[in-house]
Amino acid sequence: MSLVAGSYERFIWGYKLKSRKHPHSLTLTPLFSFPSHLSTIKTVAVAGSAAVSAGNDDTIKIYDLSSSSEIGSFHHSSSITSLSFFSPPSLSSFPRNLLAADAEGSLSIYDADPFVHLKTLKVHKKAVNSLTVHPSGKLALTVGHDDCLAMVNLVRGRRSFYCKLSKEASIVQFDETGEKFFMVVDEKVSVHESEDAKLIVELDNRKRVLCAAPGASGILFTGGEDRNITAWDTGSGKVAYSIEDAHAARVKGIVVLSKNSGGSEEEDPYIVASASSDGVIRVWDVRMANKGKPTPLAEANTKSRLTCLAGSSIKSLKRPRLEMLNADENRGAAAVES
Repeated sequence: MSLVAGSYERFIWGYKLKSRKHPHSLTLTPLFSFPSHLSTIKTVAVAGSAAVSAGNDDTIKIYDLSSSSEIGSFHHSSSITSLSFFSPPSLSSFPRNLLAADAEGSLSIYDADPFVHLKTLKVHKKAVNSLTVHPSGKLALTVGHDDCLAMVNLVRGRRSFYCKLSKEASIVQFDETGEKFFMVVDEKVSVHESEDAKLIVELDNRKRVLCAAPGASGILFTGGEDRNITAWDTGSGKVAYSIEDAHAARVKGIVVLSKNSGGSEEEDPYIVASASSDGVIRVWDVRMANKGKPTPLAEANTKSRLTCLAGSSIKSLKRPRLEMLNADENRGAAAVES
């Protein structure tokens, strides 16, 4: 399991989460930390052994977590605002495609093996705030500074839907199944059906939501200015459980690292990582939230102003032998017609 965080101070931070002999004892082992960009890092993404970061310097940096090194970069025409990987189920330990949204309202699509630019298309009239890729890899959703929601057909490489929202959304995110998606507008989170965008329920947080991550069984984790980690039941619209005062500052990123809650409490804790604007990264077994305020399983202090967090629950960082996989299956879902 690995975590990558970006900061205002241009630094990228990489950690590997290791288990100790005690079942509830983990440690965050540093992989790397260095000023990888010329200005603030706005977004990071991780899939298996691959990681990327981007921000105000118009550059996407690529990292190999298995070797703890930077392996390349892409120069872009404007600031990158959001990054997202797509990994087919048969290639879960390494991504198939990378999507990058920017401040000019464009969406760029890259092949991730090797990293090659495929296509850039105009999606919004203003900056893109957030993007999310459907688990099938066939479509993506974006929200932008133009107060609009857009759908992109990744098979054909074109925008297929575009509509005006009542207010600007800062985050859009599919759930694990792809049957629902979430949009964040200030302190409210709306849950929609993916098929027709029908509103299912609206979640009302006390303060502004700055980050969100879907979990298993219809759970959505949110964090933000209230400094809590809140788990919402998206079926009922109620709070399932919450870690109060999880951080001393705003929560800027949440990552669900362990999605198998069927194991025993000792062997398979439900692991969620969070990062705050004061530089602290914490790892939690969120099931302990109902037993009083839980103690973090692991913690690291970067002593920097963190802006984003991403991670991978893949335990092995070794890249698979790609030649053994079905090439048509890997390339079909997210291929882009030239």
